[in-house]
Amino acid sequence: MAVTVDISPREAEVLELVGDHLSNAEIAARLVISVRTVESHVSALLRKLGVPDRRALAGRAAASRPAAGAARPAPALPAPLTSFVGRAAERAELGEAVRAHRQVTAVGPGGVGKTRLALAVAADAAAAFADGVWFVDLVPVTDPGMVAAAVAGALGLGEQPGRGMAESVVAALADRHVLLVLDNCEQVRDGVALFLERLLAACPRAAVLATSRARLMVPFERAYQVPPLSLADDGESDAVALFMERASAIGWPLDPPLHDHVRSICARLDGMALAIELAAARYPTLGLDGLTAALADPLRMLTGGSRADDRHRSVRAAVDWSHTLLEPADRELLRRVSVFVAPFTAAAAAEATGRDAGAVADGLARLAEQSLLAVRASAGGTEYRALETIRQYGTERLAEAGELADARARHLRWCLARAADLAADPADWRPRFDAVADDLRAALAWAAGEPDHRAEARDLARHLAELAFTRNLLGESQQRYEQAAALAADPADAAAALRHAAAVAGCRMHGDDMYRLHRAAADAARRSGDAARAAADLATAAVTAYRFAGTFVRPPAPDETRALIAEARGPAGDDPAARAAVALAEAASAADAFGADQDPRGDAVADTLARAERAVDLARRTGDAPAESAALDALAAVQSWVGDASATAATARRRVALLSAAPPGPAVTHELVQALGEAAQTGIGVGDLPGARRWARRLADHPSLAEVGHRATSWLLVADALAGDVEGVRAGAVRFLDAWRRSGAPVWPDLDPAAAAVAMVHGLRGDRDARAEWAAVLDRFGTSPNRVHGHGAVFDALLLLHEGRAAEAVERLAPEPGEVWRWVTWVWLHWYAALRAEAAVLAGSPDARARVAAARGLTAGDPVAGALVDRAEALLDGDPKRLLAAADALDAAGCPYQSARTLVLAGGDHAARGAAALAALGITPTA
Repeated sequence: MAVTVDISPREAEVLELVGDHLSNAEIAARLVISVRTVESHVSALLRKLGVPDRRALAGRAAASRPAAGAARPAPALPAPLTSFVGRAAERAELGEAVRAHRQVTAVGPGGVGKTRLALAVAADAAAAFADGVWFVDLVPVTDPGMVAAAVAGALGLGEQPGRGMAESVVAALADRHVLLVLDNCEQVRDGVALFLERLLAACPRAAVLATSRARLMVPFERAYQVPPLSLADDGESDAVALFMERASAIGWPLDPPLHDHVRSICARLDGMALAIELAAARYPTLGLDGLTAALADPLRMLTGGSRADDRHRSVRAAVDWSHTLLEPADRELLRRVSVFVAPFTAAAAAEATGRDAGAVADGLARLAEQSLLAVRASAGGTEYRALETIRQYGTERLAEAGELADARARHLRWCLARAADLAADPADWRPRFDAVADDLRAALAWAAGEPDHRAEARDLARHLAELAFTRNLLGESQQRYEQAAALAADPADAAAALRHAAAVAGCRMHGDDMYRLHRAAADAARRSGDAARAAADLATAAVTAYRFAGTFVRPPAPDETRALIAEARGPAGDDPAARAAVALAEAASAADAFGADQDPRGDAVADTLARAERAVDLARRTGDAPAESAALDALAAVQSWVGDASATAATARRRVALLSAAPPGPAVTHELVQALGEAAQTGIGVGDLPGARRWARRLADHPSLAEVGHRATSWLLVADALAGDVEGVRAGAVRFLDAWRRSGAPVWPDLDPAAAAVAMVHGLRGDRDARAEWAAVLDRFGTSPNRVHGHGAVFDALLLLHEGRAAEAVERLAPEPGEVWRWVTWVWLHWYAALRAEAAVLAGSPDARARVAAARGLTAGDPVAGALVDRAEALLDGDPKRLLAAADALDAAGCPYQSARTLVLAGGDHAARGAAALAALGITPTA
């Protein structure tokens, strides 16, 4: 059935891509908009089309398509600038291979036409791949370890905490029927091989078409040798057809009688596509006779000699020949600009070559006219790019001229200047970074191996680490900080870089790396003679093992962390930072020893609380916001164990305020993301729903969590559900579920409450199918104590009470709050006690009044739970005025659902108002 509601053109585009099962990140990349904008469009579509979730939305998209056949995602392939000529047989053979085998490599020398053939075959095969065809250009990739990042970039994916880029790609494509075209694999062949082995093993419906100058030597590989263009003399020569077409395209068509002459030229060029295109480009100025004369001597003389690989001889001959026809200044310019990996402007070339800007612009134009440079218009001006074969040729010429080191050094200085510009000017820096990132990486790869440029390499690695972090390329950021540490001449500089790397690892939720890097920083600090700083690093490593134990693959043994603390005590001395770090480690170690039977009023807990307060005081004196935040986190942990909910919430808010005012960086970001989550949780626990939703929204919108919607939106879903914001939950649930599935459906404990919240909201809506879907998600998390007695009990009770099943709610909340609170997150204690009292009142339990009295003592100071207890007592006493006062209090506390439900419970005309308010929220009538 066609969609008839009023949706905008942009919403229609988003709907179509949802129907193609693209993620929000992929849709954002396809439409060149932000992920948040996509989420807004998806939310609007859910509302306008009246469907409950993304799955139903995809179904509506499919139903709205023409009946002639299911549409497929448009191939994500670069648009050819020239027509594809000939190769009918090769196109058919390679296409058949792609359909029959999961990994096909088109193999052949540079310039033979592998890329154009692969693109044509991929376009032909697009209809057979339901989830799309994607092109990945590996020419700019110089590090084998960056292959997965390049693929992720082409797919519009970002890194996810706890996963490397390869894991993110594998998770995204796990159930996708896609074809990846990996172009120019030869320079990172080992990296491609490792990536493909992992991808093909984990993604059974994914297929790969690669182009390379040599086989990749991976399991499942089917190699297809791409031949030169045919040189048949029967009028069916593809080589001749290519020459004729390119000559005609530039306004110089040839008559059929000249075909034999053209064929002889193409034969001299061995049918190599690049060589023929270069020859055709020279035809307007030389004519066929001139081409023949120019080829005669240079072709024999410039074959590349013994240095050239046989399969490159013909292309090298063509480029050599074209090169000899250039003026000396243009030859120099061609080899000088070969250091650029990415497209570059005339201004960049002038700066990197040290030549006059006007002369460079003229020279680049002449090189483009000779097809030695590709040219395109961009927002930043005209850009030039050397084809990879010609770039390699230029590099060889630089080496022959003894200019390679100087050209690389100039390029390195240009890259350092660009990195500094990006750091100094934040305006539109992301596209500017993307435009030069490959050049920064290439310059760093060269400089890192040059002893004379080690200091510059260290600076560039540090710049690249900072830029990559801000660009949310967290895996690369950590790698570059570690590289900067390895390049540092001063151990103190190495220690500082390793601490940054550890903070980035924390943002990635890689606890093992955090621990390793802090210990490495301690070693570096010790080598620099800074024993106190080494002590602080050792203590911080121990704290990492306590605070972030859930992010470790192999957490250190308790004896090991206690030994680190003992080792740190002596060298710490009177150094403020070291004393603060050791104090925090001691407090964290003491808190880690708490058990379920620990008396919160006992001496051990009191001593640990004093230790945590001392750690906060010492950290505050250092002026180090992340260190103070870590100490506050330890303090909040002890406060929550003591049962002081208000103090815990205040400490969490203090962390957010402290970090929000601190200069951004990896350590601040790591702490802030955790602090926002803690502030949202504690806000829920003390009944500050507006505050909880505000902090949860900041967390959901944090750029470092853009690709991990399940982690970003989890607490916002909980807060919105408790408030009764049905539309907010439905929109957030789409992002959560999509990201969760693409991340491999992790069962992290802090995601469990979000799933329970969404299931409960669908229950309030009366949508059994959607609730069943989320109940299945919830089942994946198992039955933890928090699920049984904490958030699980609260959300189950909320739905049972809404449905009028008070007796079942009494049974669900049977344990006394004092019996369960130590086993669950205290966040839920007030809600548990208040709902337990109400259930007893509505069920007519004989102990109802006692439960109300007990709940009032527990919930003092909590505006939401306190109002719920007031409501329960008003129902018990039959006091309608107090019921209405409770409704007003709940509305003021940011809980419109409970306010409306209170009106229903008040009866009479109030019940009608309450029912209307529930309907406006999208909630079914309460029983």
